[in-house]
Formats: sequence, C-alpha cells, structure tokens
Amino acid sequence: MSARKRISAEQRKENRKEVALAVLKNVPSSPRKMRYVADMVRGMEVFKALGVLKFSNKEASDKVEKLLLSAIANWEQKNERKAETGELYIKEIKVDGGATLKRLRPAPQGRGYRIRKRSNHVTMIVDTYNKEQEQQN
Repeated sequence: MSARKRISAEQRKENRKEVALAVLKNVPSSPRKMRYVADMVRGMEVFKALGVLKFSNKEASDKVEKLLLSAIANWEQKNERKAETGELYIKEIKVDGGATLKRLRPAPQGRGYRIRKRSNHVTMIVDTYNKEQEQQN
C-alpha cells in the first residue's frame, strides 16, 4: 500500500471512530419496502423515531427499530454515558440492495417465470445535536 493510500485510509478510520453507526445486512425484504420505513425516521430524534417505529404497521419497521436500538447502544458505548432525551438524532440512514436469489416458478406451456427474492443492507448513523451546533460556531 502506498503512503498516500495509507494516510487516507488512516484518516477514514479516525473519522469513523467518532461516529456511532450500526449496520444490518442481508435483510430478506426488498430495498423499496425498507426505504419507506427509512424515509419515515430520517433526521428524527431517536426516541421519537423509536415511538414511530413501534406503532408502524410495516414489517420492516421491526428490523429498523432493532437497528436503531443497536446504534444508540453503540453511541453510549463510545461516549461512556447514557443517551438523554432530545440529545441524539438519526444523522444518516441508507438502504442499499443486497444479494438477489433467483428462482423459477412453473408457468403455462412448459415455461418458467423468474422470481427475484431481493434483500437489502441498512446503515444507520446517529449523532448529537450539540456537535452540529459547535461546528457551526
């Protein structure tokens, strides 16, 4: 590895240490369905988002709720204190497509229709409101 690449890799690692994130991989639902839930909570305060997810009828909301709890726990672990109400918010939530399982369904006249069973990956980053205000000043 060249020096320039090593320096940029170390810089990325340092930046990532300050961020509390949680990643959920290979969720067996389509990315489109998961994005509906992600769009509901993007930018929200975390405890308000937990309430929204708790009472949502979408199946994907259960998985996002569990991911949010994990992200909060990761933030608490890094900062060595409990999160207070109104302190944390969802800075970024990203849904990417995962592996697609391709299956065949029997169709009339000896044909086969292809069925695509999609999966997705969800990445969530939580941050404090105070940090945003400090950087602006």
